[in-house]
Amino acid sequence: MSPSFAGALAYAMGLLTGLFFLWRYPYNRDPFVRFHAFQSIFLSAFYMLFFMAWAGIFETFSVVGFIWRVIVLVWYLLLLAFLPLTLFLMYKAFRGQRFSLPFIGPLADKLAG
Repeated sequence: MSPSFAGALAYAMGLLTGLFFLWRYPYNRDPFVRFHAFQSIFLSAFYMLFFMAWAGIFETFSVVGFIWRVIVLVWYLLLLAFLPLTLFLMYKAFRGQRFSLPFIGPLADKLAG
């Protein structure tokens, strides 16, 4: 499998495929694949933590009907935003480009070597 295809697949299932490509030889030796695997892991971790915090903060508003409906709508819109971002990152990796996201991209680049 080519490094660009492996880099794109690192985003397919987020944390799981990122960890797989960091564990699997020969992909764990390729800096390009390692970068995309680390970025996939960090992006997935960010989304998990963000949505857990979102649920924890707004759980107290479940009593108020209208506010709760707005919160749920924003929740689903944020979930839908994750898909295009993931597809964009997969496209960039498949084209052989290192697209670096703010904050987590430089960290992934540093760890990838």
